Amino acid sequence: MAEDRPLRVTVWNEHIHEQRDESVMRIYPDGIDGAIAAGLRRELGETVSIRRATLEEPEHGLTESALSDTDVLTWWGHTGHDRVSDDIVHRVRAHVLNGMGIVVLHSGHHSKIFRQLMGTTCDLRWRSDPGGERELIWSVKPAHPIAAGVPQPIVIQHQEMYGEFFDIPTPDELVFISSFAGGEVFRSGCCFYRGAGRVFYFGPGDQEFPVYHQPEIQKVIANAVRWCVPLVAANDLPSTRAGKARREWFSEA
Repeated sequence: MAEDRPLRVTVWNEHIHEQRDESVMRIYPDGIDGAIAAGLRRELGETVSIRRATLEEPEHGLTESALSDTDVLTWWGHTGHDRVSDDIVHRVRAHVLNGMGIVVLHSGHHSKIFRQLMGTTCDLRWRSDPGGERELIWSVKPAHPIAAGVPQPIVIQHQEMYGEFFDIPTPDELVFISSFAGGEVFRSGCCFYRGAGRVFYFGPGDQEFPVYHQPEIQKVIANAVRWCVPLVAANDLPSTRAGKARREWFSEA
């Protein structure tokens, strides 16, 4: 990322629950994406430039031009995973492999893009009782940049339960695990490297609870957005490797 410009973030949200469910409308009147964007502005201030995109926009708001102008994409989806175009998923994946960061949130574990990047089912155990249950988020790598400045543990009083086994590859870095009042545990903060890009999955954030208004959760997401931008640009990208290479092609650069 250039040091003389803001970090460019696209906050993507399918924006279905907020239009059809009164309970969600009350919690997130400006949309889940609005709450996430507000948290990023509060934490990152003038160092971040934010655009919001939703499923219903042309090309889901994820045009080639928009992604080329994005350093980090955050992704929240739940009931509309199948409505996301495969062509757009392939486009997003290509940008991640070429260095764009992506922060996948809560039920985005079953999104097409996360499953493509992981290569597994990404299935997990879940329970959504009325009123939810308490979740404790424990830092298991407290010196990691994503854990900076957050309490140990983070307490969410009301949340949907996500539990093991979570069918993902072994994370390259595990930052958080969660424990729930019902007894389950969950790898809730996972880092992955894919090509030249960085991926962070963060578990909390069911639409029925005001989790994205919680300052500690906003802090984690802001930290993750910053972590997703490498300090140094890659010197080789997947998009540069097409076709048969000539001898001594490197001497022509």
